[in-house]
Amino acid sequence: MKLTADAKGTFAIAPTPFHDDGRIDERSIDRLTDFYEEVGCDGVTVLGILGEAPKLDAAEAEQVAVRFVKRAKTMQVIVGVSAPGFATMRSLTKASMEAGAAGVMIAPPPSLRTDDQIIGYYKQAAEAIGPDVPWVLQDYPLTLSVVFTPAVIRKIVTDNPNCVMLKHEDWPGLEKISTLRNFQKDGSLRPLSILCGNGGLFLDFEMERGADGAMTGYAFPELLIDVVRLSKEGKRDAAHDLFDAHLPLIRYEQQPGAGLAVRKYVLQKRGIIASSAQRKPGATITPAAKAEVEYLLSRVARVDKRANLGPQSSAAG
Repeated sequence: MKLTADAKGTFAIAPTPFHDDGRIDERSIDRLTDFYEEVGCDGVTVLGILGEAPKLDAAEAEQVAVRFVKRAKTMQVIVGVSAPGFATMRSLTKASMEAGAAGVMIAPPPSLRTDDQIIGYYKQAAEAIGPDVPWVLQDYPLTLSVVFTPAVIRKIVTDNPNCVMLKHEDWPGLEKISTLRNFQKDGSLRPLSILCGNGGLFLDFEMERGADGAMTGYAFPELLIDVVRLSKEGKRDAAHDLFDAHLPLIRYEQQPGAGLAVRKYVLQKRGIIASSAQRKPGATITPAAKAEVEYLLSRVARVDKRANLGPQSSAAG
């Protein structure tokens, strides 16, 4: 089923599993996909910024995307197709959609500076992938250095009917969500799904500002699912209490450069991926960092028993 502006819930950002020698670990891709479905994710996004996509060649990116898409049974799969050139973007989009992907995600190249450049780029990108492919606009200025004003987002969405979702990762960004929802109230912006990233750091209040859910990575996607659900049910204190218990680990996992190593380490401890390895160049988790993560897990487990992890286990086969 293709992605629409009605999309909501939790879309996990999937890391790309590698063997210790840097080869793609297809069995761990399968287990990771199964895990996301088992815990109740509505979708999964692959080859995002933390999916190490720039470390893959074109054939490998297609291999990873198609593997995730074909393994998923009930989830919608969004494929990150950002690339320096439109030929690569078009090729990966075609392979992903033919395999059954729900849509693709496009991040802006860091070279964009003016509003006109941003608007023009996305018009060209939408033309490159084709009018029948639903796509997600990724707004992540802290990493990509491209700043989208609410008015620019509205213009992009208005100009491109197949832009159905905003991945909101601005920081601070709560007022941006409110502004976009007010645009919809006054009729100047058509329906648009807003899912939030940034490692979930502000998910508690983003939901209250009108977000439709989460699209981010965290070693406990169950937490993201629960916060989204509790917020929609109006159980504000329960949502914040659970979120607050996880926040120190969320914060630790969001460290630039080191965060992916932490996330992969915890996923390995959970038996979901076989190795915490990143493809080089990439950070490795130090013994000191491991000890800190273990301490944080023990504190989270006081409130959420899902964080009560025993000795490191091997990934299920």
